[in-house]
Amino acid sequence: MATRYAFSIDLDRCIGCQACVVACKTGNEVPLTDSFIAVRDIVRGQSPNFFGSFAHQRCFHCGDAACVSVCPTGALSKWNGLTVVDVDKCSACGYCTDACPYKVPHITDNHVSKCIACLDLVKDGESPWCAQTCPSQAIKFGEREAILASAKTRVATIAARYPNANVYGETQLGGLGLLMILLEKPAVYGLPEKPEITLRLEAWQQVVQPASVGLTLTAVAVTGLSFIIARRQHLREKAAAPAPAETAAEGKSAEVRPEQSAAESKERKENG
Repeated sequence: MATRYAFSIDLDRCIGCQACVVACKTGNEVPLTDSFIAVRDIVRGQSPNFFGSFAHQRCFHCGDAACVSVCPTGALSKWNGLTVVDVDKCSACGYCTDACPYKVPHITDNHVSKCIACLDLVKDGESPWCAQTCPSQAIKFGEREAILASAKTRVATIAARYPNANVYGETQLGGLGLLMILLEKPAVYGLPEKPEITLRLEAWQQVVQPASVGLTLTAVAVTGLSFIIARRQHLREKAAAPAPAETAAEGKSAEVRPEQSAAESKERKENG
């Protein structure tokens, strides 16, 4: 059974330094106009009882990934729990941007752009750039089962200070590949507690995709039938046409007859 990978981000340890953002952009050579990770401040309450934390906006690597479900070209796919991208297959249709409940995928330079968990590094047995660089060790990466167990232990440790602390992503959308150790309820961080597939996506999965597949198969069938009919007609015409050798023989025979007729006439005159 393939390993399922996951991240965890401990928002009690996150210091908002943006090191993960910089490391991601540098390591993945992300253009200056684009970014896979965004970190922002969250401040709530009134003085002197302020609540401060940080929110991370990045791909959640959903177990049931809506973006993968709607992608018509296969540019988005799953690999060991991670949602990855093949930009060469992307048609920039934008279906994934509409389908994602977290509004993470975006179109830039005529293709989809988002975190792919530094896939090349992971395949080589290394951690993604953000996890390698985080100075406070707020970001971890590894096998999902171990990452989830560690996150639950961490929540129990900080529960006295943050009674509403929780692990976000354990069950949402088939289990997320990004587990967040939140200090407050998900809504405080702008996260849906129960993210759902939209009615439009359900319609796509149940109606549009099957219909498009059916139309594609019909087109293939019609094309194949047309080829067969044209092929049979060509074979009939070829069978009805005289063979090249026979035509040449007839032509040769037709050329000889006048000469033979002239010789016979001359012979009759001489004998006459």
